[in-house]
Amino acid sequence: MAKKRGFETVRDMVLSLGVVGIVVVALLIFGRHSERDPVRPIDYSLQFQQASQVAPYPLLAPQGLPDRWRPTSADYDSRNPTRVTWHIGFINPNEQYAAVEQGNGPAAAFVKDKGKNGKPVGVYDVAGVPWKSYDGPKYRSLVHEQGGVTTMVTGTATFEDLAQLAAALRPAAVR
Repeated sequence: MAKKRGFETVRDMVLSLGVVGIVVVALLIFGRHSERDPVRPIDYSLQFQQASQVAPYPLLAPQGLPDRWRPTSADYDSRNPTRVTWHIGFINPNEQYAAVEQGNGPAAAFVKDKGKNGKPVGVYDVAGVPWKSYDGPKYRSLVHEQGGVTTMVTGTATFEDLAQLAAALRPAAVR
């Protein structure tokens, strides 16, 4: 008499899933867990110098920030000469995000986009210079407009931390 083949395949499948489950649990328990900081700082200085030589306005980057301000991203976009943008992102000592954003395009659209729809809340003094302050559901921002260029310091950081970053901004050294 021939064996019935339906129940053996179900039993084999359940056993296989059990073995796979044990392997997955073992990997989760004994797998590698890194205590290292997942944020990988970058060096944006060369990109800043190169972009500063061709930018249609003076690009700014911080000088003299404490080492615990970790730069994480930088980008220069000159595809459209009427909307050239410069960006440097940071994680600050309080583990919050802060970014320098510059652009020569229409200021209102730039501020709305980079500030994640923040609303104006007043003026903030940055080293004796008034900057417009914005607060939104995601980001706070400090904005300074001069000569057709909008400079923003924006992110999840406090206004005090954003002001510290803004106060450290300097143009590239002339070569």
